[in-house]
Amino acid sequence: MWFSFWRSKDRFSLDQLRYLADQLTKVQIVNEVNKDFVIEALRSIAELVTYGDQHDPTFFEFFMEKQVVGDFVRILKLSRTISIPLQLLQTVSIMIQNLQSEHAIYYMFSNEHMNYLITYSFDFRNEELLSYYISFLRAIGGKLNKNTISLLVKTRNDEVVSFPLYVEAIRFAFHEESMIRAAVRAVTLNVYHVGDDSVNRYITSEPHTDYFSNLVSFFRKQCMDLNRLISETLKNPGPDSNSTVTTAVDEIEDNLYYFSDIISAGIPDVERLITDSILMLLIFPVLLPSLRTVADNDMQSGVVTSLYLLCCILRIVKIKDLANTIVAALYYPLESFTKCSGGQVNGYIPDHGFTSKSDGIDNDNLAENSAKCLVVNVPCSSSSSDCHPQSITILNNGSSSNVALREVLLEYVTGGADVQVLGSLSVLATLLQTKELDESMLDGLGILPQRKQQKKLLLQALVGEASGEEQLFSSESSLTRDGIACGLDVYLNKIKEQYGVSFQPSNVVSSPRVPRFQVLDALVSLFCRSNISAETLWDGGWLLRQLLPYSESEFNNHHLELLKISYENSASALEKEVRGFWPDLLITVLCDEWRKCKRAMESSSPPKEPKCMLFPPRMFFSEEDIPEGSSFTAGERMHELVKVFVLLHQLQIFTHGRALPDQPLIYHPCDHRTNSRAHTSGLAAVPKPGTEMNLVNAVPCRIAFERGKERHFCFLAISVGTSGWLVLAEELPLKKPYGVVRVAAPLAGCNPRVDDKHSKWLHLRIRPSALPFLDPVKYNRHGKLKTKAFVDGRWILAFRDEESCKNAFLMIREEINHLCDEVDRRIKPLLKLETVLDISSSSAPVSEDSSSHTTPPDSL
Repeated sequence: MWFSFWRSKDRFSLDQLRYLADQLTKVQIVNEVNKDFVIEALRSIAELVTYGDQHDPTFFEFFMEKQVVGDFVRILKLSRTISIPLQLLQTVSIMIQNLQSEHAIYYMFSNEHMNYLITYSFDFRNEELLSYYISFLRAIGGKLNKNTISLLVKTRNDEVVSFPLYVEAIRFAFHEESMIRAAVRAVTLNVYHVGDDSVNRYITSEPHTDYFSNLVSFFRKQCMDLNRLISETLKNPGPDSNSTVTTAVDEIEDNLYYFSDIISAGIPDVERLITDSILMLLIFPVLLPSLRTVADNDMQSGVVTSLYLLCCILRIVKIKDLANTIVAALYYPLESFTKCSGGQVNGYIPDHGFTSKSDGIDNDNLAENSAKCLVVNVPCSSSSSDCHPQSITILNNGSSSNVALREVLLEYVTGGADVQVLGSLSVLATLLQTKELDESMLDGLGILPQRKQQKKLLLQALVGEASGEEQLFSSESSLTRDGIACGLDVYLNKIKEQYGVSFQPSNVVSSPRVPRFQVLDALVSLFCRSNISAETLWDGGWLLRQLLPYSESEFNNHHLELLKISYENSASALEKEVRGFWPDLLITVLCDEWRKCKRAMESSSPPKEPKCMLFPPRMFFSEEDIPEGSSFTAGERMHELVKVFVLLHQLQIFTHGRALPDQPLIYHPCDHRTNSRAHTSGLAAVPKPGTEMNLVNAVPCRIAFERGKERHFCFLAISVGTSGWLVLAEELPLKKPYGVVRVAAPLAGCNPRVDDKHSKWLHLRIRPSALPFLDPVKYNRHGKLKTKAFVDGRWILAFRDEESCKNAFLMIREEINHLCDEVDRRIKPLLKLETVLDISSSSAPVSEDSSSHTTPPDSL
C-alpha cells in the first residue's frame, strides 16, 4: 500500500494532500517495514499544509475537515520505533512555526491534541528526541497571546487549574544542556508576557512558586562555581583561565537578564517572589557574609566574587525593593548575616558566605588607619573661616564582624588589595547609577551627587519644606538627618520583620554629613596609595567627579595636602622615566592618556565594567618589579605611571576649581640643532632602509645577523627632538663619504655596554619602536598579549679598535642625553603644580623663559 506513495504526482496540490491523508488513515501499525513511508508522509503533510496556509486556504480546510492532527496522535500511539516520535514532533513544530493564519493556529491548539503531545511520555533518554520536544514546546510558546493561551489551559470557576505547557517546560529549566535551558526560558517568558490574570495567578500559586526559588538556587550554585573558578585562577593561573572565567561570567549575566525579563512582564507577585528568593538564598546568606576583610587568597576570591555579583544584581535586576533592601543591609554589621538563623525559603537552610579552605578572618592587609578607626574630618560652614574641622570617629574596633558593611567597603578602598578596591568602587558606582534607589538612601551612604543634593534642597525651599536660602547655600549640602532616616527606617524594619535579621544596624546616620565625608576621606586615601593600579584609581577619580562635579567646597586642607603630596610623588616618578627605557614615547603617551582620562572622568559611567575586577591587571610599581633587561615590562610600568600622573594632575586642577584643558601643558618642539649628527648626516626624519646619508660621523663596524655571515657597516647614533635611532649603513664605493641605510633601530633604551672581555665589542639592546600593549591587534581587552611573549633584540657590534668602540659608546650616550633633555624641557611646565593652576585660570600667553606661570606661546 505504501509503495504506491512514490507514484508521480504534483507535489503542491490538494490531491496530493488528500492522497497522503488517506494513506495515513489506513495505517494500523507502525514497524520497521512501513516506518519510512509514515515518516515521509508526515514530513510531506507539514510541507503541504504550510504551503496551503500561505497560498490556498482550501488546503487547511481539508486538513481540519479530515482531522489529520488526530491521525498524528493515533500514529504516535501505534509507534514502536523512536524515529516516528522524532518526525512527528518535527512536523508539528514546523507547522506551528510557519502557520500565519490565526484561524489555523486556533485549530492546532484546540481539541486538546497539543496538550496530549505535551504530556505524552516520550523516552527522553534519547537526547535527539528531547531536543525535538523542547523545540516543539518553544514553537507553541512563540504563538501565545491572550486568545491562544486559553486553548492550552484547563479552568474551573474561571481559575486555571492546569497548564501542561508551562508545567512540562519548567521540568527542564535546569537541564545540563544550555540550549535546552535557553529554550525553556523563552517558553516561560512568552507565558509571563501574555498578561493573562488567571494564568498569572496560576504560576504564582503553590507549588508553582517553587520555580522562582529554584531559579535563584540554581543561580546560587552558579555563583559558587564561579567563586571556585576564580579561586583556582588566582592560585594557578593558566593560558585559558581568562576565557574560562569569561564563559562563566557570561552565563551568570545571562541568568540575571532572564530575571530582568521576567520582572519586565509586570507581575507583582513574581517580582516579590524573586526579590525574597534573591535576598534569602543569595544576598543575606552568601554575598554579604563573604565581604570579610581578609588577606588569604582563598577568601579574597570570595570577596571579589561577592562584590562583582552585587554589582551585577543591582545593575541588571531592576527591582526597587531589592535595591533599597540591599542598601539598608549595608548598615548592619557582618555578624548580623553570619549568625542569623532565620530565613528559610521552601525549607532551604542557606550557608554563610562562599566556602573555602580557610575560614579564618585576618585583617593584616588593611592599612593601619583602617584597622583601628576611620576618622572623618567634617569641615564647618564656609561662613566661619577660622573654624577648625570637626572630627567624627566612626566606630571600628578592627574586627570586620562588628563594623557596618558600608564601612567594610570603605576599608577595602583605603587598605584592600587592588581587586578589592576596584570591587568596592564598582559597588559604590553601581549604587550611584541605580535609578531604583531612593535619593535618601544614596545620601545615607554618602554618595548622592552634589547636583542632586542642590536640586532636592531647591525643591524643598520652593515648597517651604526647607529652611530657605540658609540651608540651600550652606556647606551642609546633604538632606536632613530626618529625611535620610525616614526612607531608611522602612527598609531596616523590613529586614528585621520580614527577613528575620534581629541585630541592630550600626551607626545609622549619626550625623547627616558623616557618610559623605567618610566616602570623601576614603577616596582621598585611595589616591595616596602607591600599590593600586592606574585603572582602579581612574574608577576612584570618576566616582569623586560624580560626587563633586563643580568645586572644591567639600575638600578640607588635609585632603588638599594629601592630594598634593601624592601628586608630587607621582611627578617625581614620572620625571625619572625621562631617563628610562621609553623617553621617546613619553610625551605621546602623556597626551593620549590625558585625553582618555578627561573623557573617562566626564563620562556618565565608570571607566571599567564590574567584570574587570575578575581579571586583575599586572602591575609594576618599582624597578625591582621589572625583569632584568625587559623593555616590554618597563614600557608597561611607564604607561602605568603616566596614567596615575595624569589622573592626579587632573584631580589637582579639579580640586582647585579650575577648568580642565583639553591638552596637557607641554611645550612644542624646539628648532633642531644645526650642528647635530642628524643634521650633518641628512637624516631629519625616520631613517628608512634605502635612504641615502652622509657617513662623515659614522664609525665602521662589523655585525653578524646570521651565524657565520658577518657584514661590514658604518654605525651612527642620531637624535632629532624626542626621537632617536641607531643606524647601520653601507658605504657607497662610488660616492664617498655617502652610504645607504640598511638597518635602523630606536636609540632610547638601547643600554650600550662595552664587553667585559672584548673591549672592541659593543652590546646594544634593541627594543620595538612602539609599545606593543597599546596596539589592540596584539593585546586583548584584559591586558594580555594575543601573540607570543615579547623579547628584546640584541646587537653586538665589533669595531676595529678600542678607541672606535669607545667613541661609538660615547656617541650613543651623548645622543641619548640630547633626546632626554628635550623630553625634560617639553614636560617641565606640566610637572610644576603652581604653573598648571595659574595657567588654568589665565589665558594671557607669555614666553617660555618668563617667570610668570601662564601658558607659553609654544605650548600645546
